[in-house]
Amino acid sequence: MWQIALDKFALHELVLRYCRAIDRRDYGLVRSLYHHDAIDDHGRLFRGTAQQFVEWLPSILARYEATVHSISNALFAVEGDFAEGEIYTVAYHRTHPPEQREVIIGGRYLDRYERRDGEWRFLRRGLALDWVDERPFNSMSWARSAAASNPGRPDADDPSYRFLSLLRRTDPLP
Repeated sequence: MWQIALDKFALHELVLRYCRAIDRRDYGLVRSLYHHDAIDDHGRLFRGTAQQFVEWLPSILARYEATVHSISNALFAVEGDFAEGEIYTVAYHRTHPPEQREVIIGGRYLDRYERRDGEWRFLRRGLALDWVDERPFNSMSWARSAAASNPGRPDADDPSYRFLSLLRRTDPLP
């Protein structure tokens, strides 16, 4: 029982690292979360190997000034060195000026994981899209709210790298 709890904790950590890697555009970290023979299936948006996914990411993420991938429900089933997970996500995307839009997507990651050499990684990652909301970005509201804060950034200049020394950035890929 303890081993299953530890495995589920490790799988949850893997999912959290994925969110951080995508939002900070840390492509080296994204790549490290998948096995070399893994598949990523985002439907018609992208379907291919993990390496192809990492190579594709910069072009798709370049459309956005900011992204925030959040997870809520995370259900894992573990059998030995294999596991599956259904991970609920809400992903926020804000386009670049001048006509900024917010695209908020709700869905579920449908994952298969494998533990190799003691480490859990994605073997197959799929996405089921449940809902989308798109609206104009209210820059005045954001400016009032964020004026006194450190603005988040999708790169190595994000405040997290200054404040959190244990969460280092990996070398960028592709």
